[in-house]
Amino acid sequence: MKANLMGNRVIIFNPEEGSRLYKEGFYGKPVGIRKPKTFEFDRPLELSLIETLYLLETERIVILDQENSKLIGNDEFRSVAEQYHKNFLNKYLVYKDLRKKGYVVRPGLKFGADFAVYIHGPGIDHAPFIIHVLESRDNISAIEMVRAGRLATSVRKKFVIATVPLTNQISYYIFTWFKP
Repeated sequence: MKANLMGNRVIIFNPEEGSRLYKEGFYGKPVGIRKPKTFEFDRPLELSLIETLYLLETERIVILDQENSKLIGNDEFRSVAEQYHKNFLNKYLVYKDLRKKGYVVRPGLKFGADFAVYIHGPGIDHAPFIIHVLESRDNISAIEMVRAGRLATSVRKKFVIATVPLTNQISYYIFTWFKP
């Protein structure tokens, strides 16, 4: 399946291929459709840079650079993505780990997090987790943790911090409210 790199955007222009990819794992977002009601649409599909690297590594797509009409490999694409995405590699490693575990991983920006994680997928169930990715040496203040936890609770989700130490062994820390 061919995807086109245009600056910091990756688009699958063939609506049939885009629909199939969306149906197979809720990858991407149909251009101009906020919440797809079906798996089939007649629009191009835009992939996030993180989704793109995952699909490239799993050999589900090939990427054509629109600027020079050349195919791009994993390492070259990762270099491009790192220019646009802070902490790209760590976020990608967490994304990849969650996908391997069978979760549907979607952008979590509307929840103030890096990812929203579903058991089955958007429109089928609600995301039980929102994930914030930190480098293992990053600090998070108590007020930031309380803010994130309160936000997660207000939208009925568990707040998870994922860290990627130098060993690449990802750790997940789940925060839930409790009443003593």
